[in-house]
Amino acid sequence: MKRPILYVAITNHGFGHATRTASVAATIQKLCPEVLLIMVTTAPRWLLECYIEGDFIHRQRAFDLGVVQSDSLNMDKDATLAKLLEIKKQQNSLIASEVNFIRQNRVDLILADIPFLAPLFAKAAGIPCWMMSNFGWDFIYRSWGGEFVAIADWISECYSQCDRLFRLPFHEPLQAFPKITDVGLIGSSPRYSVEEIRSLWGIIAPKDKTVLLTFGGLGLQQIPYENLKNFPDWKFIVFDNSAPDLPNLIKIQDRQYRPVDFMPICGRVVSKPGFSTFAEATLLDAPLVTIPRDDFAEAALLLEGIANYNSHQILTPEEFFQGNWDFLHQPVQPPKQTQPIAKDGNVAIAQAILKYLQFI
Repeated sequence: MKRPILYVAITNHGFGHATRTASVAATIQKLCPEVLLIMVTTAPRWLLECYIEGDFIHRQRAFDLGVVQSDSLNMDKDATLAKLLEIKKQQNSLIASEVNFIRQNRVDLILADIPFLAPLFAKAAGIPCWMMSNFGWDFIYRSWGGEFVAIADWISECYSQCDRLFRLPFHEPLQAFPKITDVGLIGSSPRYSVEEIRSLWGIIAPKDKTVLLTFGGLGLQQIPYENLKNFPDWKFIVFDNSAPDLPNLIKIQDRQYRPVDFMPICGRVVSKPGFSTFAEATLLDAPLVTIPRDDFAEAALLLEGIANYNSHQILTPEEFFQGNWDFLHQPVQPPKQTQPIAKDGNVAIAQAILKYLQFI
């Protein structure tokens, strides 16, 4: 019997899609080590290895771009449009090269989060394409209007070829998809105990005075680090190599550690709106502090999600960028919903995929 082969296509935008998809891929691998994972993404291999402990093939390909950004909050719509038009022009050659690879490697199933060309690869190769997300790129681009409306229509048509969508929490309707299965939150779990992290990093500040600042793979150029001097007996943790050297700031530069590993020791996680960070913090009941993003349609859904299901503070940009961070002295808001959110997304998606792979 040949090994079941899963081709995992990941949208080419920041690190969030890569880390959340890798956490699902890792669950598949743990439940069934025989499955060969082909991770198709331009995200660096070291990032994938932080989540997937076993072997996998890394195919460095990009079929979409998300949004061209200079950092986690600033986007370049003109550059984004130009690149999307280029992908549309190259669509047929992109499909041809991937279909050739998929057939040569005897791939059984595509799982995609959420590059819109993936269903077209699958159709041409004669295999199913299953996708997972809380939003589609058509939703993001359509909200920008103008020339992006035609782009959104093209992407919606691509998504309509998808065989099954696992719809994650904090979602838009995802109306282009003909078959939808709702699942719980996905994300990775900490690899270390609270005691291990505190000991390894010499953190003695109490939990309510320990704060994780995390802004994803793109970082944030304008974090007002000077405010940290107002909190001399607190500890702040960042993954930002360009952060200044401050006595109460720990810079995590060892790639074996991930933001999720530090969440259990923190009284607050300060982040831009992003599904992966929001989901992992909610999985761990770590209070979230964030700011709105009016130019990114997904952000409102994410903010509504954490307001409903996690302890939270939603700041104005002025409070974060120009204020003195007095918000850290204010209590967080409790979640609005009394019913907890489902947290079984990794296993639900993994089991559905394994059920399919074992019966083909």
